[in-house]
Amino acid sequence: MFRDLIETSWRGGLLGYGEARVEDAHGFWPGEAPAMARATPARQAEFAAGRAAARAAMRAVGMVPYAIPMGSDRAPVWPAGVVGSISHSNGLCIAVAARARALSGLGIDIEPLDPLPEELWPDVLTPTDRDWLMTQDADLRGGYARMIFSAKEATYKALYPRTRRIVGFDAMDILPDLGAGRFLARLNTGFGPIGAGISLTGQLFCASGLVCTLLALPRGAECGANVAGNSIPETECFSEISA
Repeated sequence: MFRDLIETSWRGGLLGYGEARVEDAHGFWPGEAPAMARATPARQAEFAAGRAAARAAMRAVGMVPYAIPMGSDRAPVWPAGVVGSISHSNGLCIAVAARARALSGLGIDIEPLDPLPEELWPDVLTPTDRDWLMTQDADLRGGYARMIFSAKEATYKALYPRTRRIVGFDAMDILPDLGAGRFLARLNTGFGPIGAGISLTGQLFCASGLVCTLLALPRGAECGANVAGNSIPETECFSEISA
């Protein structure tokens, strides 16, 4: 569903994309089953489809697929030398993967493009998020609030492996650029070498009633300690990255 959109925006084969439907799931690879021992059949199928999508993403960049168990924190345990991310919604599971020598982190999220209930806005939106939202047409604000939620999920997934810290939605502000299909995530909380005040740029895709958000972290100082010293600490984290 999002394959053409994502692969077109990523030139040079740094990032692989995969997807699978829950109804097409076909069991677990060794080491994956224990995490699903007590799960419902629906959750087991979702888990299997997510892992199938992840292995397809690995194959897309020439990597041998491996089992992807679940860690004690419920995050996927990717093989050594691999970074990746998995998301699912409405029976569709999608994943992205890259070699760790090419990218240092990946986060992807899909959500139904339904309005985020207004009673959840105080939990999800920072004052900065809300200021941007109030500049948009009133009829569209619920859907854009959902988009902000998704962008925070994708950003958090890309950053979480650096600290393994659970943070709230106030850990970042999101500024969508709808015309460019991008979003800016400004961190209010530091994640290891990526300090508070740094801004990261991700991508926005919409198709078939779903919104997909994607954020990638390049290797090296671009998202490290050197960035924190910049007067305008902003980094581009997607298709402009060279191999």
